[in-house]
Amino acid sequence: MHELSITQSIVDIACEHARQAGVQQVLAVTVEIGALAGVVPEAVSFCYESVTQGTLLEGVPLRIDWLEARGRCGACGHEQTIDNYFEICEKCGGIALDVFQGEELRIKELEVE
Repeated sequence: MHELSITQSIVDIACEHARQAGVQQVLAVTVEIGALAGVVPEAVSFCYESVTQGTLLEGVPLRIDWLEARGRCGACGHEQTIDNYFEICEKCGGIALDVFQGEELRIKELEVE
């Protein structure tokens, strides 16, 4: 389960940024996970409590913003929701859809006091 190492990285990065900013208390962590990121949000949530033990984030809620995948047709410019990298344009039938949303895996926000 690679979500464990991903969650550990999220916690490490959030803690480091909080320390660098001189933050004494983090109230919440928000991450964005795109539908094509290859990460299961429920698994990240499951791992979060374990990897935060003994850190600045222990007991701090994790919020996950799920982003649908979106693609833009290279032929006609139509934008649509996609489920994978091999979608066909629903408007013109083009096969060259450029993904512009849905690959994200990032810390969006640290809510601090």
